[in-house]
Amino acid sequence: MPAPVIMVLGTASSVGKSTLVAALCRIAARRGLRVAPFKAQNMSNNAAVTADGGEIARSTAVQAAAAGIAPTVQMNPILIKPEGQRRSQIIVEGRPWHTMDALDYWQRKDGLWAVVTRNLDALRAQYDLVIAEGAGSPVELNLKPRDIVNARVATYAQARTLLVGDIDTGGIFAQLLGTLMLLEPAERALVQGLVVNRFRGDPALFAGGVTLLEQRAGVPVLGVVPWIDDLGLAEEDAVALERGRGAPEADLVIAVLRLPAIANFDDTDPLAREPGVSLRFVDRPEQLAGAAALILPGTKHTLAARRWLRQRGFDAALQRFPGAVVGICGGYQLLGARISDPLGIEGAGGDEPGLGLLPVETVFSDEKRTLQVSATALTTWAQGLPIAGYEIHMGRTQPLGAPRPVAAIVRGEATPVAEPDGYIAADERTWGCYLHGLFANTGFRRAWLRTLGWQAPGELLAIDAYERLADTVEHALDGVRLAALLQRGTG
Repeated sequence: MPAPVIMVLGTASSVGKSTLVAALCRIAARRGLRVAPFKAQNMSNNAAVTADGGEIARSTAVQAAAAGIAPTVQMNPILIKPEGQRRSQIIVEGRPWHTMDALDYWQRKDGLWAVVTRNLDALRAQYDLVIAEGAGSPVELNLKPRDIVNARVATYAQARTLLVGDIDTGGIFAQLLGTLMLLEPAERALVQGLVVNRFRGDPALFAGGVTLLEQRAGVPVLGVVPWIDDLGLAEEDAVALERGRGAPEADLVIAVLRLPAIANFDDTDPLAREPGVSLRFVDRPEQLAGAAALILPGTKHTLAARRWLRQRGFDAALQRFPGAVVGICGGYQLLGARISDPLGIEGAGGDEPGLGLLPVETVFSDEKRTLQVSATALTTWAQGLPIAGYEIHMGRTQPLGAPRPVAAIVRGEATPVAEPDGYIAADERTWGCYLHGLFANTGFRRAWLRTLGWQAPGELLAIDAYERLADTVEHALDGVRLAALLQRGTG
């Protein structure tokens, strides 16, 4: 018998679905269940790489970690990576499928339903429980006829369905009751509970609200989940960057460029979790004032980002910037002397001079490199330190002259070969490389922070973010209803 499915639908994007799925995965795993997350289709440039080199959304990889398992492409069979307002790269079962505009994808979307069901069925055959996540709202009536991620998945799996609303944004009654009203009767019948998310203050103050919701909806409220500060888990959407990272009064401020089509922006999150460090996401040169360093993160459209930097006045600002400058993946490409896309891999292609801060040049090819890798740092301040990370890029970057690599990356399984990656300037203040996840390595992260004047604290108390999340959510939810939701079998 296939494993049961819990479906977490939201009243809109960014209401906390991904975080709630992660919490439920950890809660289920703590109760001895073999549990896996699933999201049929995700739209995000914040990607992770699986052990076999496939791409999935970072939020799904986070959920897998919460479940205590390795992520696979089955958990997120379709990933849409926007390259601009209308064009996206479509990743199917971990590999690039097509790059197309929104209308073209909309017209071809129905053909991907078999991909969704095949991967969901595979997970249900392997695990005791699958916890699936919707996307956006399940009742966008103009989009619903070709839905392959929300109510259609719930109906296919006859899932035990939760509907989540964000009370912090206001309008929680309209969110939840309006969504229920617009669901088809068969879809509404699957909803077993409502969740009021991100409540600030004493939940007892909303007791009357719970009663009203249950009376109007005819569905129990599973719980009122509090606002959780500084959880430290990777975000799915770049809209989260508006909240910033770290303490605003921190002694050490690191600026991060909010590039167009920003990708893998959680690369910098571990920095903000260090005491005395905060991140400031910037899109204007004047916001660099007071920052000790600037990080250029990944982007899904490097040439467009290059033009954006010029238009915003960052060319001159970076020449004057007194702090350290670091580029990761697309950010590394931007720091070089030239960026060429002769095949039109990203949009219309073209050729642009880079920022000229590093003597390297990048040429795009149609071969996409997606790998989990290990590396050894080669910089003076981190010499010999191990680094675990991953690569996602289509450009190849070469030095214009003698190489000065940041790290030696080990690639290949049968015959591993250490290859140089990145470039570091002679003063070691400006550098870049292709390694995503490098700041998640404590030794490397702290070694770099020390070059900025940061001092490591004394003994720190390690707090598992997944345990903290699970404890908070489990305490907020009705225990009896939660147990029924997580039970094995068809109950």
